[in-house]
Amino acid sequence: MGSFIKQLVRLTLISFSTILLTMVLFTSATAQEGDDSELLQQGAQVFAENCAACHGEDGQGRIGATLAKNWSSIRPDLQIQDTIERGIEGTFMPPWGMAFGGPLDNDQIEAVTRYILSWESGRPSFIYPTPTIDTRIVLTPPPGVSGDPNAGAQLYATNCAVCHGPNGEGRIGATLAREWSSTRPDLLVKSVIENGVEGAAMPAWSQANGGPLSEEEIDNIVAYILTWSGPASTPGSQEQVVGPLTGWPAWILFIGAFILIIVVIVYYSRQRNSAD
Repeated sequence: MGSFIKQLVRLTLISFSTILLTMVLFTSATAQEGDDSELLQQGAQVFAENCAACHGEDGQGRIGATLAKNWSSIRPDLQIQDTIERGIEGTFMPPWGMAFGGPLDNDQIEAVTRYILSWESGRPSFIYPTPTIDTRIVLTPPPGVSGDPNAGAQLYATNCAVCHGPNGEGRIGATLAREWSSTRPDLLVKSVIENGVEGAAMPAWSQANGGPLSEEEIDNIVAYILTWSGPASTPGSQEQVVGPLTGWPAWILFIGAFILIIVVIVYYSRQRNSAD
């Protein structure tokens, strides 16, 4: 009887331990899955706001490489993180890590890396919408510039803002909200968009050069960019400001003051001679 009770206690303890261990593992797995889901959603947002313009919202590639693929590297997470942080020298992939002058911190890079790798297993990709611009204000095309700046605003948001900032203030790309010294800034900006900049992280965006944008779309973007700047000014082109003390009024005032001084001197000289 005593042996039976011992065996019963032992079986009870083993069963309880098994159940407890299963509960712990299940809870841990559930928590990890929840954390992973949150991380993937964060990565999806980071990707939409920073990567989709070049790599496509589904990672299929655009003017940047295809990311929705199986990675042959033993540690693809380290490969992807390093590429995002440091960029690839001599290509259109700039560094995005804060340590290298980019806008993304380590947590954001980890999240977007996990999101990119989720495409390998076919897990939910949480595709976020790409940035948009509220164009309630009707923009007037700059004089002499073809293209619709209102259509260009949305094109800029989805293609250019990620590098040049939503208001052209510059990010990892050049500042565009500025005065342009070129006589025809529209042609300069259009050429850069169409052909890119050799040796810089500015790819060619025109369809004729392998990019995704038509000539009309580029014209619209150019028109939108140039709404941030006034007419280009060149040295010597500004007129002198003519105020009450400049130009011919100043000369009249100067001559009048000179004549008054002469009159005062003559008057006091005559008064002195009369006294003598």
